[in-house]
Amino acid sequence: MLSTLAIANYRSLRQLTVPLARLTVVTGPNGSGKSSVYRAMRLLAEVAQGGVVRSLAREGGLGSTLWAGPERISAAMRRGEVPVEGTKSGRDPVALRLGFSSADDAGFGYAIDIGLPPPIPSTAFSLDPEIKHEAIWNGPVLRPAALLVERRGAALRARGDGGGWQAVGRPVPAWASMLTEFADPRSAPEMLALREQVRGWRFYDHFRTDADSPARQPQLGTRTPVLSADGADLAAAVQTIFEIGDGAALQAAVHDAFPGARVEVQCSGDGRFALQMRQHGLLRPLATAELSDGTLRYLLWTAALLSPRPPPLLVLNEPETSLHPDLLPALGRLIVRAARDAQVIVVSHANRLIAALDAAAEADALQRIELEKDFGETRIANLAMDQVPPWHWPTR
Repeated sequence: MLSTLAIANYRSLRQLTVPLARLTVVTGPNGSGKSSVYRAMRLLAEVAQGGVVRSLAREGGLGSTLWAGPERISAAMRRGEVPVEGTKSGRDPVALRLGFSSADDAGFGYAIDIGLPPPIPSTAFSLDPEIKHEAIWNGPVLRPAALLVERRGAALRARGDGGGWQAVGRPVPAWASMLTEFADPRSAPEMLALREQVRGWRFYDHFRTDADSPARQPQLGTRTPVLSADGADLAAAVQTIFEIGDGAALQAAVHDAFPGARVEVQCSGDGRFALQMRQHGLLRPLATAELSDGTLRYLLWTAALLSPRPPPLLVLNEPETSLHPDLLPALGRLIVRAARDAQVIVVSHANRLIAALDAAAEADALQRIELEKDFGETRIANLAMDQVPPWHWPTR
């Protein structure tokens, strides 16, 4: 389980260290930085898929994602005694930094430092950001003795059996992560294990429920232990839960939200699957095309959260979207149940959903993170400094 998420210089997240629990709720008013936390985690996941540079390009390039405020915010600036202006100290390199660590020495920590390329326009791709530094270590905090694998520029090294360092593999390209460029279970098993862990992270942030959405149409079905990000394979995912997952829990979740209701899957001779919902008092089941947006979206969340193949980390971005407030307590109980088998992070501003999570979760299993903006910078409002875990970035 991850214990810490660290982000530096990403949009309003100048320096943010977030303690994580089995179930973590990130909340705050509009504009407080919730979406930036979610997008930063998506970037971390893209590192293991080899797409972090492309993802930054889709956001407008590294320059548009970096912290836009001054390098140092003085007390005089906060009091309005001096104008807000940048510094030229050069003490900190221009860098977007992302990282996470595990709760104990059995797990791994990881950090990546992404910066600007040298000012030499020798290629058409000179605006691409470069990966300057990566590190993998044991335990919650980076220490020299805990460091296992390190990449500086193009050079990659790993600890050998005797504790000494040895060079690993060929030079790593500036645009690629060591996690995707090198995977040898003999010389660097930690890198392979961490890469597969991050590739297992799962994100859900939007389900289409309009009249033409794929979730409303019969689809060719195959065994689907993991619901797709757009929910197109909903019927196949539900049938898979019935056959190899906890079908009773799925029906209980449907009943919790819609008393007396249950779902079933109709399988046609040509291999197409269609989800139907039986509701108390009706003589026939309702097809997904007849369901309201909120009802369909709740069924999508049910299939996602009761996956027969739980991920190591499940991140949900504003799951309350388009749901009637009366459905949020049932959704909260469903999320808490999912947190038994996976670590879950929920980004939400729905007070009723957050209250439902508080009521259903065990006290020591839930961590609430309330964000606020202070002088343009996102901070954690509800935790004291000694409640924030220590974090050390690797130096270039």
